[in-house]
Amino acid sequence: MKVRVERNIRLKRIYDPPSEDDGYRVLSTRYWPRGIPKSRVHEYTTRTAPSRALLREFKHEGLGWEDYVPRYLEEMRSEDAISVIRRLATKAESESMTLMCVCDDDNHCHRSLLRDLIIEEGRGV
Repeated sequence: MKVRVERNIRLKRIYDPPSEDDGYRVLSTRYWPRGIPKSRVHEYTTRTAPSRALLREFKHEGLGWEDYVPRYLEEMRSEDAISVIRRLATKAESESMTLMCVCDDDNHCHRSLLRDLIIEEGRGV
């Protein structure tokens, strides 16, 4: 099942144009991005986005990626986050999904970590 979930999840910036292969579009951000109509996403969740404090430290106060990752993963242990991750893993089992955020770099953005969490949860789906 992990392979199917993994294959069904894509990553994209919310500012990239939508495409037919996006499937179910999930925006995971703490703040709604400027200039983006709500019709561009199927689901908007703040529960899988980094907290405002963590986001501020990472974006404005020099927190490095290596320190950001464990703190984000710790935040995703909350019941609210876990419930969203489980639901998204179930959804990704049967349909394509695109996880979106505003960050330029997939490798230094929580959406890549969220994807891994969903895939991991998908092992038990």
